Amino acid sequence: MEKLLGKLKGDRVIWIVLILLSFFSLLVVYSATGALAFRKMNGNTFFYLAKQFIMLGLGFVVIAMVVKHVPVKYLSVFSPIMLVVSFILLVAALVLRVNDGGATGRTFNLGFISFQPAELVKISLVLFVSRILANNQDSENPPSLMTFMWILGITGVVCLTISLSNFSTAALLFVTIMVLMFIGRVPMRYLLLTMVGGIALIVAIYFLAGSLNIGRVNTVRGRIERFIHGDPSSDTGLTQADYAKMAIYHGGQTGKGPGGSKIRNHMAAAYNDFIFAIMVEEYGWLSFLVVLAYVVFAGRAGVIIRQCKRTFPAFIVAGLSLMFVMQAFINMGVSSGLFPVTGQTLPWVSLGGTSTLFTAFSLGCILRVSYQNTLEEEDARREDEYYEIPEEDHAFADMDY
Repeated sequence: MEKLLGKLKGDRVIWIVLILLSFFSLLVVYSATGALAFRKMNGNTFFYLAKQFIMLGLGFVVIAMVVKHVPVKYLSVFSPIMLVVSFILLVAALVLRVNDGGATGRTFNLGFISFQPAELVKISLVLFVSRILANNQDSENPPSLMTFMWILGITGVVCLTISLSNFSTAALLFVTIMVLMFIGRVPMRYLLLTMVGGIALIVAIYFLAGSLNIGRVNTVRGRIERFIHGDPSSDTGLTQADYAKMAIYHGGQTGKGPGGSKIRNHMAAAYNDFIFAIMVEEYGWLSFLVVLAYVVFAGRAGVIIRQCKRTFPAFIVAGLSLMFVMQAFINMGVSSGLFPVTGQTLPWVSLGGTSTLFTAFSLGCILRVSYQNTLEEEDARREDEYYEIPEEDHAFADMDY
């Protein structure tokens, strides 16, 4: 392990966290996809385990490639292009949904591969907003109203477009950008006005949902009402949320053991949206290690931010890590009944396809900043050692032996 970690660039603790999450992911995905395998793969339960193993392996390759070959300045230079391209793909996916009644509007199919453009848009928007905030940092003055309106306008258009097919992802991204602007010293009065306006808009949409047929407005309203007043479907049969609570209850403190879940066969989303409930059922209190892993990840992200000597790297670590951790805790909150059903997966643990690779890219960006901080510290240390040498010996110090 020491030799392996010695070859990895970036924060070692984050690498350990990802390895731990991968271990739990393989165990729980193999257990939770049993019913799915019998429905779609003729009972080949090994198929989804192999798929998850391959995707996580490719994810680690993506992380390593980004850390080694993608300087942070490239993320700044290409972030506008990434945002434009990903937004075009997002709109294209929505257009395909209009033309194809069976399409969801979330996935863009290129024939040989399909992916969710929203996953790329999330990363691109965080990088682009980080660039704007970094370019408008002044030690004496906060970002101007024009900068705020520019960020808010772009974020509003992007999040509104995403919300037509995935409201929870749009809300998560919007909150991330708001927090990022707070960190970027955008005046609080602008943020408070935006929050008040956003709440008023959501309330208006909620009460007008019956007469509106836009995207997933009625779906979101239904989920909120079922969370507050209870799901009428529970009177005739258990819902997915009810099964998740049963799984956590049956797991107890010690859990049922690997593969011992009884509830997994009754849950359509046992391997993605409610995978944490299956994990608790099988591993009991041991599943707390996963919760702790995300907490440690957030703490290490804070350490990386403090080590940054420039604002852009600090902003991208703050935005990407915040989105990663918030998504994780939303998923775990839904599984335990604390939040209404959102459809957010548990990042780096739930069964995933190309979304795992996009998550890997964002993790690679975070670790690249950590690695760059290390390189800058080494350069500064060598420079200090150079100037400590007597001036008459500088010629010898510069010689390459």
